[in-house]
Order: sequence, then structure tokens, then C-alpha cells
Amino acid sequence: MELAQLDAFISASECGSFSRAAELLQVAQPSLSNRIQSLEREFGQPLFERMGRGVRLTDAGKAFLPYAQRVMRTLDDGRLILDGTREGTSGNLMIATAPAVGTYMLPKLLEAFTNGREGIDVTVRTGHSQEVIQMVLEDDVQVGFGRPIFHPEVTTQVLYQDELVLVVSAAHRYAKRGAVHLDDLADDPLILFDRDSSFYAMTMNTFRELGVTPRQKMQLDSIEASKKMVEANLGLALLPAMSVHREIQMGVLKKVHIDTDEPVAWSIAVMFRRNKPQSGPMSAFLQLLSEIYKVELSGPAPPPPA
Repeated sequence: MELAQLDAFISASECGSFSRAAELLQVAQPSLSNRIQSLEREFGQPLFERMGRGVRLTDAGKAFLPYAQRVMRTLDDGRLILDGTREGTSGNLMIATAPAVGTYMLPKLLEAFTNGREGIDVTVRTGHSQEVIQMVLEDDVQVGFGRPIFHPEVTTQVLYQDELVLVVSAAHRYAKRGAVHLDDLADDPLILFDRDSSFYAMTMNTFRELGVTPRQKMQLDSIEASKKMVEANLGLALLPAMSVHREIQMGVLKKVHIDTDEPVAWSIAVMFRRNKPQSGPMSAFLQLLSEIYKVELSGPAPPPPA
């Protein structure tokens, strides 16, 4: 059974005439008749009664018609979905992200991306940056966010840098000071975030480079929990600026400038498979990132429509 046969059968049933159905489908009438006859031979019974200038469905034709229409509707729905995936208005987008990026940066990106793209389903998985790039390499996700990790099979593009800022509670003695030196912090309890994360390594390296050994008070696996501990005046912490922006504005945390030659910062990068054809949603997402962060993100385009 071929789709052209079903199309001829449905058109003839709607038109009541082989000749009008042939005009509608823009085929020769003998060709349309042959399609219907082939379908009847396959079923072993007539689907139409021939009545001179017109035709009408037999009982068998009437029974088969709704199933044929359902097949064609399903095919049309599939074509619409494929059009949407090519144009970036429907389909799936799978993202892997480091926890801080997923909590504080990604929501605004996805808000902008999904606006007008209600047909796209987004899946987000979290992990440390090394886990993120592994998910990209194994095609578990289409795109990843985290600290830049370079691999020959992956395009890695830094989007921006976020400063690590020193935050203390509003009641801390440093809250009203304009700046402190790292030497001043040697005796203050330090709240550290996630030993396996890049933040932990950056924080410890910053102190070590200046010959300062910080007094570790706590280690937590959540930035939100770290902020609450600082807010309770249990210690101070170096945290990404994007993660404490709201608390600083509210006044529950205070930012204290660290008197160093260069600010402590970490880079946020997007990572995706190199030389891999991109779906419509993926291409649209990369285009959005290019526009927001003013970077060039070129991935292989989806194949053109036939």
C-alpha cells in the first residue's frame, strides 16, 4: 500500500468523481484510476461503485475511509512537527549545566528562548563542569554550560566572566568597610562551596597565591545553603556575583571588596559537539546566545528541506 493510493482514494470519496479527484491532485485520470484499482486488488474487494459519470463508496470503502483519513492526518501532523524542528519552533532541547549556571543564569536564557516557541520541550541536567562536557561528548545532551573545558570534538566558547565576590552578613565587622586584604581574612571562618567544584579550587588557590591559609569553617554543596550560613554570621564566603546579586540588593548580605591586583573571576562557557548537524531548536538556541553575548557560535546547519 502506498500513500499515493490512499490520497487518491480519499480524494475520490470526497469528490464523488475520479476525474475531479484527478484534477484536484493534478494527476492524469488514468493514473488515479490505476492507484485505486491497485488498492482494490490489494484488499480483494471493490471500494467504489462506478456509476457512469460519478462514483460512490461501497460498504467496504465506507468502512476503510476513516482509517485512511487517520493515516493521512497523522502524516500531516508529522510534517508539521518536522517543519517546526527545522524552523526551531518545536522539538527537543537537552541542556547540561553546572549548578550555579543552571540556578542563576539559565532561567533568564530559557525565558527568552521559549517565548514564542511553546512547541519546544526543554530538558536540563546538572553536574560539575567535567560531567557536563562528558554528557555533551556522549550525546546525552545537545549543549552544556560550565567552566571552559576544551576537547577536540567539542566547540567551547566563553560567554562571559563572573566575579567571585566576598560576602559577609550585615552584622559582620567588615560590612561597613570598603575593602579588605586577603591577609585580613586569615583568622575569619571561611564557608566553602563544594570541594569537587571549580569554586572551591579557585577560592583555595586565591588564598594560597598570597601565602594565606584560610580557616575553613564549613563545606557545603549548595550555594543557597552557603548564603544562608553567611547571612547567619557563621562565616564569610567567596561566591559568584550572579548568585548573591539579590541578597546584596536586599541588604541581607554585604559585598566587601578584596584589595588584590586582579579580581577573582571565573569564566562561563557554552560547549557543544563540533561538526555535528544541529536541530532547529539547537540552532535557534545558539543564535540566541550569539545575540546576547556577542560571540560567534557556528555549528553545522540542519539539512535544507527537500
